[in-house]
Amino acid sequence: MANREFFENALKIDATQAVRQMEQMLRDQVSRQLKRKGMVVGLSGGIDSSVTAALGVRALGKERVLGLLMPEQESSDESLQLGKMVAELLGIDTVVEDIASLLEAAGCYRRRDEAIRSQIPEFGAGYRCKIVLTNVLERDGFNFFYLVVESPDGVQTKVRLNAQTYLEIVAATNMKQRSRKFYEYYHADRLNYAVSGTPNRLEYDLGFFVKNGDGAADIKPIAHLYKTQVYAIAAYLDIPAEILKRSPTTDTYSLPQSQEEFYFSLPYDLMDICLYARYHGFPAADVAPAVGLSEKQVDRVYQDIERKRAVAHYLHAPPLLVE
Repeated sequence: MANREFFENALKIDATQAVRQMEQMLRDQVSRQLKRKGMVVGLSGGIDSSVTAALGVRALGKERVLGLLMPEQESSDESLQLGKMVAELLGIDTVVEDIASLLEAAGCYRRRDEAIRSQIPEFGAGYRCKIVLTNVLERDGFNFFYLVVESPDGVQTKVRLNAQTYLEIVAATNMKQRSRKFYEYYHADRLNYAVSGTPNRLEYDLGFFVKNGDGAADIKPIAHLYKTQVYAIAAYLDIPAEILKRSPTTDTYSLPQSQEEFYFSLPYDLMDICLYARYHGFPAADVAPAVGLSEKQVDRVYQDIERKRAVAHYLHAPPLLVE
C-alpha cells in the first residue's frame, strides 16, 4: 500500500533540470515556432503567474517580457501589490489596465447582481458575494453550488443556487477573465509578442479556466506541472516568500474565496496526490491512507475528477468545422 511519502516522492521534481527544459521550450516556441519577439504575462500576484513570468525572463530576457496588472473594483489590493512586487524583482516592464470601466460598460456587475436578486432580493450596494461548492467528500452524485451573500453589517446568508441563476452569475463574472485577455492580446499585437497562459496541471486538466478567457493563450509553459511542483520551481527561482505563502484564490468575487471552495474538492497538495494516483491507476483503497481520507471519500474525489474532465473537454475543444 502506498503511503504519503511514496506519493510525495513521486511528485518531486528536479528543479534545475525542469527549469532548463522549460527555458529551452519557451525560446523555441516564442522565437522559432510563433516567430514572436517576446511574451505578455498577466500578473495576478499568485504563484503560477509569478513562475511563468520568471521563466520568461530566464528564457527571453527581462526586456522581452511584459507584465500586465489588471485590477477591477472587486479584486484584492494584495493581488496588485504582489504582482508589482514580482515584476520589480524580475526587472520587467509593466502596464496597469484597470478593467472596471470595461466591465461596467459591458454590464458585468449589473447582470450578476440582477441574477443574485432573483434569489436574494435585498442584494444591493454594500453587499458582497461569492459562490461555493458542496463538499464532494460528504456526498455522492453531482455537486451543488451555493451563493454566499454578506450584508453591509456583516450578516451572511447562504442559499442553494438553481441552475439558471448559477449560469447567469458565472456568465457575468466570466467577463472578468475575458476582459483581461482582451488587453493581453492588445499588448501582444502591438509588440509582436506571444500571450502566455499560466495554468498548472490541476487547472488545465480539470477545466479550472474560462474558455476564451484565461484559457486563451499562445503558450502555456507550466500546464504540465502539478501545483506542488510549481511551488518547488518557485522556490528555486527565488519567488518572494509573500507569494509562496499566499493561499491560492480565485480573486473573482467580492468576498474572499479559495480555489478549494469554488472548484477543487481538496487542498492542492492532496488534490495533486489524488490526480497523480488517478492517472497511474492506484485504487482508492491504496490512496486513502496517504491523504487521510476514507476509501469512499477518495472514490468521490475520483468521480469528481472524471466529471471535471468531461467539462474540460468542451473548454479545450477548438471550433468545429464542416470539413
